[in-house]
Amino acid sequence: TDAEVNTRKKTFTEVQTERLEQAERTVLIKCPPKLNEKKLLQYLSSHGNIRSHFFFENRGINALIEFSEKNSIASLQDAVGIPSAAEHHVVPFKSRLFTFTLKNPVSQAAEETLVHLSPQSHIPVKELIQKLSHADSISNQMYILLNEFQLTEENIKLRFLACSLVRDFARAYFPDSMVKPFGSSVNTFGKLGCDVDMFLDFHDVRKHATNVKKGPFEMEYQMKRLPSERLATQKILSVVGDCLDNFGPGFVSVQKILNARCPLVKFSHQPTGFQCDLSVSNSIAIKSSELLYIYGCLDPRVRALVFTVRCWARVHGLTNSVPGTWITNFSLTMMVMFFLQKRSPPIIPTLDQLKELADEKDKHIIGGYDCSFVSDLSKIKPTKNTETLDALLSDFFEYFGNFDFRKNSINLRKGKEVNKPESSPLYIWNPFEQDLNISKNVNQPQLEKFVATARESAWILQKEEKTQRMINKEPWGLAALLIPFGKSNRSKMKNRMKGMGSETIRSLLDSLKLNNANSLQKAVGK
Repeated sequence: TDAEVNTRKKTFTEVQTERLEQAERTVLIKCPPKLNEKKLLQYLSSHGNIRSHFFFENRGINALIEFSEKNSIASLQDAVGIPSAAEHHVVPFKSRLFTFTLKNPVSQAAEETLVHLSPQSHIPVKELIQKLSHADSISNQMYILLNEFQLTEENIKLRFLACSLVRDFARAYFPDSMVKPFGSSVNTFGKLGCDVDMFLDFHDVRKHATNVKKGPFEMEYQMKRLPSERLATQKILSVVGDCLDNFGPGFVSVQKILNARCPLVKFSHQPTGFQCDLSVSNSIAIKSSELLYIYGCLDPRVRALVFTVRCWARVHGLTNSVPGTWITNFSLTMMVMFFLQKRSPPIIPTLDQLKELADEKDKHIIGGYDCSFVSDLSKIKPTKNTETLDALLSDFFEYFGNFDFRKNSINLRKGKEVNKPESSPLYIWNPFEQDLNISKNVNQPQLEKFVATARESAWILQKEEKTQRMINKEPWGLAALLIPFGKSNRSKMKNRMKGMGSETIRSLLDSLKLNNANSLQKAVGK
């Protein structure tokens, strides 16, 4: 759609600012079970023009209402009562979460209308596999997967609203502060159901810079001083966490994890249904989100390939929702980006190339690290590469199935394999903090499992009889890769070579090195 194209070309900061402002004009309503949509909207419109709205299921039907004017919320709040506290006492915090019930439900029940509910979670993989089996190309299969899993417009609005509701508390102490989402909620690679990572930001830079120069005095606030920034962060998060826990409607299971490398507060936000992590501003994490946003916007194949590889990795147990020695989704995404930089011609530019395109306003040095890169998407030349996703997926598995992990590391700044600076099994350079390996957690067995699964997948894609499988209504292409391979398949590998005389299969085996069981250990440096 045209609207889609327009939103795609805005800079990351423009999109963020717009959505944060939108969230400030938004309320969330728990609706009565017998709902007449027209009546509800009609009533709400008496408080001001409604810019957009949608309904979703979460312990009953809920409506997200975005007003055109912020003062419509105050008008609505004036009309809303405080719950009668018969058996409970209430904390009298007036939020933007309301419950509507019908005054005389019996007479109004007849007027119930069916409302369209926006899905807030993706379909199970089993259902996805059936959908994929009917598609006519792997490329189409990948776009179907992307469409099923990616965040919807409605879900993104809900994420920004969750941040905005936390901000209402932070503001009680720090009136200028902002709460902004980062990571998968905003980098175009989030899937429905992923957590909301948010951070508290105190830097209102613009306002400050203009006023400082005037007048004969150097002026500054008297502020409490603490021995370290970390301590300040811990104190602020501790108090905001207590506040959410004690006074915040719908904030449950609040956990303060203040001794982590990056102190945070974890909580569940029942009204929106999100798991959230709140930390204090981390400029480098924002830059990473923006970099991925840029890559995701440059070419539709980028997101299709990332979503596909992540789903594949999850199905085969290569990634895991709990931290451990598995490859993380972030590492996997960086591997896909690196692979796309290495195509001929490249599908996306290297980070160094994006840095060369940066102008003055794009210059950012954070904690001694140069995090500059171009923010204006129109300055980046579109790729001349016309490869299909079918070819890219197959080549991705082949590329990493034969990558020399023993010797080489993955560097997105240069878009080149460079010698490993240290002996971690998998070494992926942090794009900004150049001395860090983002995949330091990955151990040898996990890397070997990744390589073996990639090889097996390349094999399946190349030997498959697509037409036969489609006639038999069997999963084919991507669908066949999303079914766990099971133990029996290792022995099948040997059998596959029997009775296949064709040269292509033989050269395929050479390239995949499957005919030599030791090659796997060699490639990953056992």
